[in-house]
Amino acid sequence: MNHLTTDLIEALAQKQDIEEVFRRHLETAINQLMKHELTAFLNYEPYDPKGMNSGNSRNGYYQKRPFKTEYGELHLSIPRDRNGAFQQQTLAPYQRSSDTLEQFVIHLYEKGITTDEIAHLIERMYGHHYSKQTVSNLTQLVSEDVRAFHDRKLETRYVCIYLDATHIPIRRQTVEKEAVYIAIGITEDGAKEVLDFTVAPTESTHVWEELIQRLNQRGVENVLLFVSDGLTGMTDAIQRVYPKAKHQICCVHVSRNIASKVRVKDRSSILDDFKAVYQAKNRKEALEALEQFQNKWKKTYPKVIESVVGNEQLLTFFNFPSSIHRSIYSTNLIEAFNKEIKRYVKRKEQFPNEDALERFLVTQFLDYNHKFSMRCHRGFEKAKSAILEMFDALES
Repeated sequence: MNHLTTDLIEALAQKQDIEEVFRRHLETAINQLMKHELTAFLNYEPYDPKGMNSGNSRNGYYQKRPFKTEYGELHLSIPRDRNGAFQQQTLAPYQRSSDTLEQFVIHLYEKGITTDEIAHLIERMYGHHYSKQTVSNLTQLVSEDVRAFHDRKLETRYVCIYLDATHIPIRRQTVEKEAVYIAIGITEDGAKEVLDFTVAPTESTHVWEELIQRLNQRGVENVLLFVSDGLTGMTDAIQRVYPKAKHQICCVHVSRNIASKVRVKDRSSILDDFKAVYQAKNRKEALEALEQFQNKWKKTYPKVIESVVGNEQLLTFFNFPSSIHRSIYSTNLIEAFNKEIKRYVKRKEQFPNEDALERFLVTQFLDYNHKFSMRCHRGFEKAKSAILEMFDALES
């Protein structure tokens, strides 16, 4: 079941106007197409560093204007360039209505709907037929988005890179959940960016290492810190590619692991004691709290305590400025984003193939990167001078 179909079913079940569903999808499609036009005009992808030297750049949007369709009025944002030279061609300069389907077709394909499904849906909606090949030709631009996302040049420096996998159902003859490996980086200016992703049946350090190698091949020269869950072998996989990078294991994952291995009556108390370790003001206080944690619980849960105290990546984040500690002692940042993806996926139920899943993911990632490209993540502005010194030390 695809997004449009799901929306239509929900609208019918709630006795809502289904034309509003079509209007909303069409509005998004046309706005996205105009963004593609500006990218082609500027000849570089959003966030591509080479754009800094191009002599022109994106400069927001013109005021939204109404655009009439048979489904209602659309509100469109016309992208503009800083030099004022860009003229979009999706809509004529004074056009206020359109009877073309291309934008709608592209949007449906972008959201993971197959070419067969689109052709069938268009015939039912409009009473005339789009062949599978015609739809495929129209949607080639979206597939190019996926390739461009994987191939784009990345920054040379990242303060930290978060690694986390989420699981999404995909059809390969049968439907099963597969791991979507996602890497989000924070630049030295504090901006967040989805760097890359890959899909595989299960999560393994081998696949993570391949993804990290691709980051290196695409221009990432130095990373101060990687943050991940406790998957065995991750530290070695990271340091085979970035031998000078540090690794922080997610303290929240460690806490969950502790909770799963102790009795229910002890759970609240032992987790509070562990929280005092990673929420300490500095390394000295953290080590004191860790010692108290060990002394209190080692007799009751010796193996659990040994695994925690013996983890060399537990307190890595104390090597960094205190203003960013809360951002880097866990993978909460990337897990929150993955939950948003799962929320959209839940409505779809499954993806018909890997290409459909990738198209859907890239639209989400591009939206995320656009949203956070000019925002400094909390604490990073205050830590900037110290971070630059850490890069200088790393590169000397």
